[in-house]
Amino acid sequence: MDDEAGVTRDRHYGMSEWNGKHFIVIDTGGYVEGSEDVFEEAIREQVREALNEATVILFMVDVETGLHGLDQDFANVLRELDKPVFLVANKSDNQERAMSASEFYALGMDSEIHTISSTSGSGTGDLLDEVVKHLEEEEKDTSKSELPRIAILGRPNVGKSSFLNALVGEDRSIVTDIAGTTRDAIDTRYNLFGKDFLLTDTAGIRKKARVKEDIEFYSVLRAIQALQDSDVCIVMIDASRGLESQDMHILALADKYRKGCIIMINKWDLIQKDTKTADKLTKEIQNKLGPMSYMPIVYTSVINKQRIFQTIEKAIEIYENRQRRITTRKLNDILLPEIEKTPPPAVRGKYIKIKYITQLPSKTPTFAFFCNHPKDVKESYQRFLTNKIRSHFNFEGVSVKVVIRKK
Repeated sequence: MDDEAGVTRDRHYGMSEWNGKHFIVIDTGGYVEGSEDVFEEAIREQVREALNEATVILFMVDVETGLHGLDQDFANVLRELDKPVFLVANKSDNQERAMSASEFYALGMDSEIHTISSTSGSGTGDLLDEVVKHLEEEEKDTSKSELPRIAILGRPNVGKSSFLNALVGEDRSIVTDIAGTTRDAIDTRYNLFGKDFLLTDTAGIRKKARVKEDIEFYSVLRAIQALQDSDVCIVMIDASRGLESQDMHILALADKYRKGCIIMINKWDLIQKDTKTADKLTKEIQNKLGPMSYMPIVYTSVINKQRIFQTIEKAIEIYENRQRRITTRKLNDILLPEIEKTPPPAVRGKYIKIKYITQLPSKTPTFAFFCNHPKDVKESYQRFLTNKIRSHFNFEGVSVKVVIRKK
């Protein structure tokens, strides 16, 4: 982020929610009409593509600098679109600036002016209240909604579509040696080991700075949406490249949204190895993963169909682990003796006594520990409790959350 004009070149995107409605927000660069500058020409293309895809458009103007000729140029572009446009006067940080925003009525837009301050957040709530009125309610596909969803994710050209095709025995997705062939998230209903579920093949997720093509931009959005919609993620890694920063980004997203996750090391047939190679690489990856080391690792070759069905079997196990419920009696019988052996450290002379444990009725495994001084239980001890839960109960591949509450 920077205050200098022209810093935003590519579109930036994010997921948002307001009043129970979820939507994607796209931030674009400034639109400059008629410029021959190569960057500003590229920005214009980015802006036009965003306008074509948008349901609602927020036309941002700056009350600090006042009405500008570029504002009028962009107003002319927006008038050609049959879409709701909100005229948003930013930097309205005080009453005087808010009053001066009236000059933007000269743009002739069929919209009232919404005065906001993006710095303080003033006025943004009222604006969003109006914006979400134009967003349709999400329609859920009831025929698929109850089936487990397994998303296949990873960098471009790591073998995701080939993996899906090998599983289903047909060319369900187009496969080439060119990275980025898959543009949409594709669902395939699949039955294996007596289980019925949906497999979702997605476009490769790469760093934002490398997302340049208009079509690819939206395929990355759909891939991230597929991750959010999934129950379990199979994150494919290229064995010849190892675990890279973008792989960590995908895994961190899966962990953030508390999805079940399995790491699939593909192209294992291309690696020169001995009997210790897999163990050595597993330890290296787990060290990089840190708190995410609960994710199992499977070494595969899609070309040779080596361990691809074991990968799916493991993904189904992880789905079942994610649904696992432990009775309150069993939790207390097993974990309270462990806590007595290693109690929470006293804080400021206060002895912390954990008296009761229960699993909360949430979609993902969440355990509440009730004690006398919940605010004094350190994060390190919460990690200890998480590890004890994992050592006694099978939550492989699943994020486990511990919450401390007042008894």
